[in-house]
Parts: sequence; structure tokens; C-alpha cells
Amino acid sequence: MLQRLFSFKGGVKPQTNKSPSVQEAIGFAPLPARLYVPLHQSIGGAANPLVRPGEKVGKGQLIGGADGWMSSAVHAPTSGRVLAVEEHVATHPSGLTTLSVVIEPDGCDEWAERQPIDYRSQPPERVREALRDAGVVGLGGAVFPSHAKLAPAKSVVVQDLVINGAECEPFMTCDDMLMRERAEETVRGIAIFRELLAAQRVLIGIEDNKPEAIAAMRNAVAHLGLDYAVVAVPTRYPAGGAKQLIRVLTGKEVPASRRSTELGVQCFNVATVYTAYRALEFGEPVISRIVTLTGNVAHPRNWDVRIGTPLRDFVALGEPQRDTNAFLMGGPMMGFALPSLDAPVVKATNCIIAGSAGLFPPNPPEMPCIRCGACADVCPHELQPFELYWFSRARIFGKTQEYHIFDCIECGCCSYVCPSHIPLVQYFRFAKSEIWAREREKKAADAAKARFELRNAREEREKEEKAERLAKAAAAKAAERKTVVAQTNSDAAGTPRALEPQDTPPATGEAADSAGALDAEALKKATIQAAMERARAQRAGQAARNTDRLTPEQAKEIAAVDARRARQASSASAPPAPPERSSDSAGSGD
Repeated sequence: MLQRLFSFKGGVKPQTNKSPSVQEAIGFAPLPARLYVPLHQSIGGAANPLVRPGEKVGKGQLIGGADGWMSSAVHAPTSGRVLAVEEHVATHPSGLTTLSVVIEPDGCDEWAERQPIDYRSQPPERVREALRDAGVVGLGGAVFPSHAKLAPAKSVVVQDLVINGAECEPFMTCDDMLMRERAEETVRGIAIFRELLAAQRVLIGIEDNKPEAIAAMRNAVAHLGLDYAVVAVPTRYPAGGAKQLIRVLTGKEVPASRRSTELGVQCFNVATVYTAYRALEFGEPVISRIVTLTGNVAHPRNWDVRIGTPLRDFVALGEPQRDTNAFLMGGPMMGFALPSLDAPVVKATNCIIAGSAGLFPPNPPEMPCIRCGACADVCPHELQPFELYWFSRARIFGKTQEYHIFDCIECGCCSYVCPSHIPLVQYFRFAKSEIWAREREKKAADAAKARFELRNAREEREKEEKAERLAKAAAAKAAERKTVVAQTNSDAAGTPRALEPQDTPPATGEAADSAGALDAEALKKATIQAAMERARAQRAGQAARNTDRLTPEQAKEIAAVDARRARQASSASAPPAPPERSSDSAGSGD
């Protein structure tokens, strides 16, 4: 049954330049003297290093563990010895460095222990974990961790599983050659993904300029007795974009703010399903990939290259011409110029193009925008690139967001057709980076403000707690002082000990004032008595020390003085006698 096709808005038809690199079968690139394996090779978090310098590793051994669910593992591309775990130039237009494992191959290329997974009997969660640990990511260029895309939404049934074999970018033929030579393994990988997603239908989209790949995939589907639809789609860039291919095959328009799974569709690249099949069936993690080497080279071809191979060693296989002046990674529409050939091949490397002045002439001088609207006509997301250009150039980034700049996929169609030769995509990338930088700064400022407020709140709380402790201590000290005063009064008067403060009813009014005055007087007398006792003891001690030097008359005189002072102290500390009662007092008689 013929599959109905739909169309998407916009798009261009640049010269494909695909035929030079498909004249030979896929070759196997030799091992270099050094492998530089970056630990960050997915759109998620960077893997954690699991090896140390001097350690021996086997082919396929885990050298970088996945950091959480949105990450992917990294493995040794061959057997050898770890020389270092250090920063090395990244395969990125910035030319910055990234943490990498440097391996010296031993030439044996011996596999470490491989552990195939019986995915037919394992629960889906275990299969997805195995794909994560095998380092399976999207090999179409986005390197999104595949296991995360294989978790179906609970509320939406996956109706269509779309397999992307369109490969619309000029010069690029790695997917084309994969489908030609390894079609059956690719189809078996599709079957695994269909089972994990419980998809109702499988649609394999391939541009109609790849008749050999279409025929090979149809033969593989028929040989395995599957009901997959291999559909030839019209050749138009960017038909290989996920949302565009979904639109062409299913007619569903995926909004920019939503994911395709919300509409019951999921999309994967053909190279991704192939590596997933190898990982589960044979226990082979992703340690190599097919890369197109083309452009201004003597021998354009597709190569199966180990991850971590320096690009300098790889491009030498194609024998670049003497007038080569640049190397591009990716296609000419969405790729970027490599700042250094010291960078290694990574999982996102699908094509290396050797450029020259004849192949890629210098860009003409940029001229003013004439607002012709050609860029808006070819935009596949129906944006207004000329408006985005004006606001990006004027640094009015708020307006660019109002015009949905983040819906732009940077396909380059607008720059391709611009009669003023304005590098529109570069302006859009600049605006996006500025917006992201400002958002990061705002988040950092908000976090700093939150920390400041938390610190102030903590200091206020500590002050209140300290004041509360001091108040409690003062109250306890006052209560203890009252207890001491009451005890002193009792001891001085010879009366029983007073009750504890908590057992004595509180005094009020004049009674409280009288009690306070008596307490002060008693405390004063007790202090005087204690001082006299200390002086008497001191004199007694001194007298004892001088006994041998006193005459009997002096000793008798000192004893008399001490006795007299004792009688005086006793009379001073004795309570006053009660006044004599008058005969006409209110209490006399009955």
C-alpha cells in the first residue's frame, strides 16, 4: 500500500555533491598512535572518569560512567594503556578544551569482556539502562541519549515510529552507505525500538536520491517478514529534520513548544538503531561510527572510524589537495569550521569536508537588508528571519524572543537565499547565546540573593535564640539570689530554713516592699558577720603562730580583747527586743 505523503513549508534545493563519496564501500580506518576520547559526548551531562594514568584497558571497556539519567557512558575504542586523563581540545567551533582520556593502543585490539543482553526477556527498564551504559546516543548529529527517548509517555500511545534515513545535508553519505551495506542489522535495531515503545506503525523515510539505500532497506524488511513501510520522500532540504520528516510522513505538525511524543510520534536516526542492535545483541558499545570524508580530497569515501581518532590522522586518509584551506564538520548548511585538526572524532562527527576557495568561495561582503522576504519564504518553521535579524543586530533580545527565535533550528535556508549575503544564522546564534548568558547571570543573581536572605534570616534567628537564652539565665540567677537571701535570713535569725521561691506565695503591694527592705537589711548584717568571722579567724591564726613570743600577761590581755569584741558582735547581730505593749493597746484584754 502506498504511503500518503505531506509537505512542509519552505526549504531549498542546494547541490547535493553526494556521488563522489559513495563510489567505494565503507573502509575501516587504521588505529592512530594516540586516541583522545572526550568524556562529554552527549547532549546530557559529562561522564565520570573511571580509569587512571598507567592503567591497561581492553577494547570496549567502560572508561566513563554515565552521570545520571540524562547522560551516556564512554568506552575505550581499543585495547592499550591510559596515558593521561586531561584537558584536550574539543571538537567544537570554540576550540575550547574538554576532559579526555588519552589512550596509547597496544596494537592487539583485544575486546574486554562483552555482555550481550537478551532484550526479548528483559524488562524495558533494564534494556534502556543497557543502552545508556553502552553509550548509545543519537548519531544524526544531536547526540541526545537514546534511552531517554525510548521511555514512552504514559498518557499518549506511540502511534508512529519514524526512522530517519533522509540525510538531506549536501556532501553527507554516511547514512546512505550504512543502509546499503548493513540494512538487515539496521532493521533488527528498528524492531527493538518498536518493541520498547510499543509503536503501532513503523515508517522509514529516505530521500528519493538514494535508490540503492531504499532498495536495500525494502529487501531487508521483506526478508525479515516485517510490516515496516520504507518510504521515498522528495529531496528537499531540510527534509531530514525530525519535525519536517514527521510532517512529510504523518501529516502531524509538531509545535515548537511541544515534543513529538505528545502527538504519539517518535523519531530516530538509522545509525542510532544500528548501534543499539550491536550493543544489545553482541555487547558492543559505541566505540566507532561511520564518517564521510569528502570535499577537496583525492579519495572521498566513508570510513568506519574509532572514537577519539585525531582528525589530523583521519583527514590524511583522503589525501587533501594542496589548496585545501579549511575543514568543516557536518554539512555546508549546518556544519562549522574546525579550529584545529588536533580535535578527535566524536559520536557527533558524521562528515568532514575539506574546503577550498573553488569549492566554497569567500562570502561576498554583507550588504544592507532590503526586506525582500525571501528568507521568510524558505523558513521551514514559518518564522520572519529579517525581523529576527534587525532585533539581533540591535541587541533588542526581548523582541527576538517575541518573534520566537528559539524555534529556529539554524538550518541555514535563510542565509542560503539572502540576496544581501547576510549571515543570518550567525546573528541568530549570537542572540541565543546572549539570551542564555543573561539567563545564567539572572539565575546566579537570584541564587546569591536567596543565599543573602537566608543568611540574614539565620542571623536574626540566632539573635532571638541568644536573647531568649540570656533572659532564661537572668531569671534563673534572680531566683537563685532570692533563695540565697532567704536561707541567709533563716540562718542569721536561728529560724527554720525558708521555703524555696517556687513554694512561697508571691508578695504584693506594701508587703512586697517590706519584704524587700528586710531582705536587704538581713543581707547586710550577714555580710558584716561573715567579715568579722574571717577577721577573727585570721587573728587567731596569727596569734597561734606568735604564741611562743608572747608573755603570759600579753596573752591574757589579747584574750580579754577578743572576748569583749565577741560580746559586741553578738549584741549587734541579735534581733531587736519587741516593744512593750501599752495597756490601752487594741490587743489588751478581752
